[in-house]
Amino acid sequence: MANNSVSSIVCNSRVLIRCSSSSGRGQQSVAAVRVNGAAHRTPLQVGTALETSIHVSIAELQAPPTVVDDDDGCSRRQNIPTEKQDEDPFRQALIVEGGVRYRQTVVVRSYEVGPDKTATLETLLNLLQETALNHVWMSGLLGDGFGATHGMIKNSLIWVVSRMQVQVDRYPIWGEVLEIETWVGSSGKNGMRRDWLIRRRSSGDVFVRATSTWVMMNKVTRRLSKMPEEVRGEISPWFIDSHAIQEEVTDSIVKLDSSAKYVDSGLKPKRSDLDMNQHVNNVKYVRWMLETIPDQFVRHHQLSSIILEYRKECGISDVVQSICEPDQDSISPEENVTMVRGPSLLPEIINGHHSLAGALHKWPTKYTHLLQLKAGDGYGEIVRGRTTWKKKL
Repeated sequence: MANNSVSSIVCNSRVLIRCSSSSGRGQQSVAAVRVNGAAHRTPLQVGTALETSIHVSIAELQAPPTVVDDDDGCSRRQNIPTEKQDEDPFRQALIVEGGVRYRQTVVVRSYEVGPDKTATLETLLNLLQETALNHVWMSGLLGDGFGATHGMIKNSLIWVVSRMQVQVDRYPIWGEVLEIETWVGSSGKNGMRRDWLIRRRSSGDVFVRATSTWVMMNKVTRRLSKMPEEVRGEISPWFIDSHAIQEEVTDSIVKLDSSAKYVDSGLKPKRSDLDMNQHVNNVKYVRWMLETIPDQFVRHHQLSSIILEYRKECGISDVVQSICEPDQDSISPEENVTMVRGPSLLPEIINGHHSLAGALHKWPTKYTHLLQLKAGDGYGEIVRGRTTWKKKL
């Protein structure tokens, strides 16, 4: 019988592959693969299969990544598909329904939930944003930035969201396996709409419905731009005439003034708040908005819908003010104070038992929001918002 043999291959000082084989009764051959210091056991390939596998692995490891220099001298790896992909095994994603609709499977992670173990609104909005970008990625049209196509790059254009409406029927819990679908359609001459559905993968129950409108901005002048025919030709074959939300709210949100009930001033963006287009990510705006709502209310209620109207971008040096006004006409019948038998609880409520007091308080269920930035002696609008809430189950 042949003696044991061991071969070692070192590639780029990072990956060590040790292949050992032995022949004998009751013995099995295994290969130890060490990646960045961690050993993994895999079935041994023998003969021609092993040799071919090793040569392929070495070729892949030695092939230099395609690197492109940015205008500012920074380098980045480029592995963006240049042709349409029907599936992406790494993202567990598929292109479905005639090859234009995107579907991805995700799992709600521990760092994406709040104290009640349900996904936060910020998590849901981030999932919408991520799947939108992945959709463009798989289309083969992605050039750079947040969903910009090759034609948009040539014309120095980027996408900016102008309006978004999100309806949350229920919040997924930690560990929930979700299926997210997204697709695009036309919106006027120069815009594009994007819709989403977030479902429970096992049953198909809908958690979230969302729709949005996007327009193009020149990234140099920071002004809105018409859609070039070149870009229209790229994206129009992907358009679907389908709406995730059947009853969309089209009324404009009222602008608030300094007399609003809740005000949070002196908010400053952090470096981590900036996106690839060098302005504050729109998801961060929602966090600033919701922070103005009283804690007592949020403990017993959850957001069921939000509408956002984006007016102006916000940069790293801006100072932001968040203001909020409750709609006093939105106190629903179930929000009425429940009578508690016996007087013993009333002094406790008055003396600071905020949890129970918050549960019994008459709270409005609709709020109007405004984020504005300091501009000279006044303020400029960033985004208007309207939120609707319901009691937690």
